[in-house]
Amino acid sequence: MTTVLIQNADVVLTMDDTRRALHGADVQIENGQITEVGHGLTPLGEVINAAGCVVTPGLVNTHHHLYQTLTRAVPGGQDALLFGWLQTLYPIWARFTPDHMFTSAQIGLAELALSGCTLSSDHLYLYPNGARLEDTIHAASEVGLRFQPTRGAMSIGESDGGLPPDSLVEREADILNDCIRVIDAFHDASANSMCRVGVAPCSPFSVSTELMRDAAILARDKGVMMHTHLAENDEDIAYSLENFGKRPGQYAQDLGWTGPDVWHAHCVKLDASEIAMFADTKTGIAHCPCSNCRLGSGIAPVRALRDAGVPTGLGVDGSASNDAGNLVAEARQAMLLQRVANGADAMSAGEALEIATRGGADVLGRPECGRLQTGARGDVAIWDVSGIESAGSWDPAALLLAGPTTVKHLVVEGRQIVRDGHMVTMDLEKTVQTQNRLARQLRDVL
Repeated sequence: MTTVLIQNADVVLTMDDTRRALHGADVQIENGQITEVGHGLTPLGEVINAAGCVVTPGLVNTHHHLYQTLTRAVPGGQDALLFGWLQTLYPIWARFTPDHMFTSAQIGLAELALSGCTLSSDHLYLYPNGARLEDTIHAASEVGLRFQPTRGAMSIGESDGGLPPDSLVEREADILNDCIRVIDAFHDASANSMCRVGVAPCSPFSVSTELMRDAAILARDKGVMMHTHLAENDEDIAYSLENFGKRPGQYAQDLGWTGPDVWHAHCVKLDASEIAMFADTKTGIAHCPCSNCRLGSGIAPVRALRDAGVPTGLGVDGSASNDAGNLVAEARQAMLLQRVANGADAMSAGEALEIATRGGADVLGRPECGRLQTGARGDVAIWDVSGIESAGSWDPAALLLAGPTTVKHLVVEGRQIVRDGHMVTMDLEKTVQTQNRLARQLRDVL
């Protein structure tokens, strides 16, 4: 039996149903599951000393495009809006191979781990040159993060009035068949699952109405979750009105894309009626504040979403539209943007951290994650608050106001992934070298 005791934390922010904050507390993990949270617990195996630290549930990332870590800060896309940015990057992504997908996923997941993330989704919607979804699944297995990959797709190319080049779109029958293949091969619905597969057509402007409807039918037949982009910016709204004669939220509902098994990325431009619809149906949202800022999309109405009861989590989005994958920094940005939009009392540091933990876990259909309580999975982030980032802080538990942006230790399913600020499951230095070599090769043929 594998046991880990996280001992003597300055503060344990449980994010349990009563949001307890425990001082001088311990967290016991046995066989990947939390068996006790309390004081003076007896060590049964490995001990992690958490003195001088704040302990939180592992953070949860509800939206990412891991492959994009190879195309950060690409000239021509640095100052573009969403559609122009995509048109700059599509030709580069069209040259990706399975090696690009695997290495970029390793780097993106390691970056997330160092920022306190224990569970991440991913939205991979292009498969050039033999790339497959399992390229990212194998990377996640090696890094050691809990993973929720989605089989994305694009089917409407430039010749049919879509944005992506024709070389990056697929036949819709092939898309649906491959969704079945990867679900059957890799999806694990158990409570301790390290990999759950979802179905995720890229967006309403890159797939047909028929594929959106058929994907929803397939996902529900297989009992898996559904994900796409929605209402990201003004261009997105204009496209929906022009091509479908309705707003994105209504389009989604008409095709079966609402419900607790659905989550949408961005939703910056939802109106009041769409927010009410998502609240009524418990449709989830992946809020991506840094990417929305970077692309000039706007500030998502997170305060209104939360007040209405819409399940809301955080996403770093792709590293070509964010250029970073730090989830705790994303939580701070979410808090600050709601204050900019709605006043200084619009969102507390504690609420933003809740969105980043149990909020995201609930959006992904993983209520056994994102909180520290008996029966939850052993996914824990340990933050050293004895350093310069927290020096002078009167409230070390207010991590998003004055605290570190990288973890000291990270535990996933009771297994230590980060120790003393370093990845222990992979040779990160070697992988960074590989990543930079691949990026240079992509750049040099432009």
